[in-house]
Amino acid sequence: MDQQDSCIVRLFSNYCALSEKDKELLFALEQSPTEVRAGETLWKECDRASEFCTIRRGWAYSYRNLGDGSRQILEIYLPGDIIGMREFAFSQRLSGVTMIDDGVICYFPHRRLLDIFRSSTTLTAVLFAIASRHQVLLTERLVNLARRSAYQRLAHFLYEMYERLGQTDSLSDGHFRLPLSQEQLGDALGLSSVHISRTFSTFREEGLVLRERHRICLVDPLKLAAVAEFDSRYLNDSLRPLFSDIEFKERGGEVNEVRTE
Repeated sequence: MDQQDSCIVRLFSNYCALSEKDKELLFALEQSPTEVRAGETLWKECDRASEFCTIRRGWAYSYRNLGDGSRQILEIYLPGDIIGMREFAFSQRLSGVTMIDDGVICYFPHRRLLDIFRSSTTLTAVLFAIASRHQVLLTERLVNLARRSAYQRLAHFLYEMYERLGQTDSLSDGHFRLPLSQEQLGDALGLSSVHISRTFSTFREEGLVLRERHRICLVDPLKLAAVAEFDSRYLNDSLRPLFSDIEFKERGGEVNEVRTE
């Protein structure tokens, strides 16, 4: 795999233009790949927290097991995401992580992140931006669970996946792969599998969403976003003015043209 195929490089490039040095530092995080299977647990709650991992291929989720035997899915991780950043300041895992489908992950110790902090102001700023985005994702998930109807919850989740996958070029004319089972969707949205199935049927009848096994087609993405009351600022709000200033200073004050598309 070369840098142009790197999911993490593509993800970071959404925030700002990366130098070759920055790309090399990120690409190094995707070395020593480990193949993992669907359902495989990467780590459990309370395990020792001493490393992160990146997802080169596949999807994963973080979760908390509850006392009554139920499970709450907290976050969905896509190719290019770094898993475990929230636990950087902790000695134990705050949540477990399990693979949704077969994939490839790359482990790296906490000290590798410190190497990035020392080597690149740009990547340090992007990492803080990504950590902020993860926090906002969780905040939006909380609002979704607490204040939206079941119909809106699923609509919001699907449109969020649509937006996130679009950032890593994983869409095809409104189609995308959603490898989560109905049970997993229910655990993420606080709904039963039956309720998930009924809501998908309603979407089909209304001409909003078509689903065939693990393939999703948003027939009318803008209408679905309106149904979900989706505010895309938490995913797409521009951070480029900040990074333009960082790049300007890192290059010794030389004016550089930064991508704005």
